[in-house]
Amino acid sequence: MVLLDKDQIKALIPHREPFLLIDEIAALDPGKTCTAVKYITENDFWVSGHFPGYPVTPGVLMIEMLAQTGGVCIASMPGHGGKLGLFAKIDDAKFRRQVVPGDKLELTVTVKKIRSSVAVCDAEAHVGKEKAVTACLTFAFAAKTPKQMSIETE
Repeated sequence: MVLLDKDQIKALIPHREPFLLIDEIAALDPGKTCTAVKYITENDFWVSGHFPGYPVTPGVLMIEMLAQTGGVCIASMPGHGGKLGLFAKIDDAKFRRQVVPGDKLELTVTVKKIRSSVAVCDAEAHVGKEKAVTACLTFAFAAKTPKQMSIETE
């Protein structure tokens, strides 16, 4: 079931193609948990070069997919819209399964603690019942400056 589509995701986080790396939100409890889906396809920008003839989704991009999922979870909370979520820390990242074209990657972020300017989240991604990635992500929130806002509209 699709709870939020790409246009609705774009209303919550600032990412845009080609760097918007989640396709839909399947579950959302604002400020608590969020599950996103990324359908890995032959058309994804990294497939032809990572690695030719053996396409594997880069681990760093899967961490970014989890971060965007966390961004939706937090931005959907009252009072948090319009803030930029920036990485403050990535702990205990483990890559447990290769993710390739044809896989449906389910990304779940659960907020462990949140304050006005920082959130700590447990994050994991699965393909079916197999864990692909786990990590603990810490985000710092920054208000957009007028310069940042003008860049977005150009």
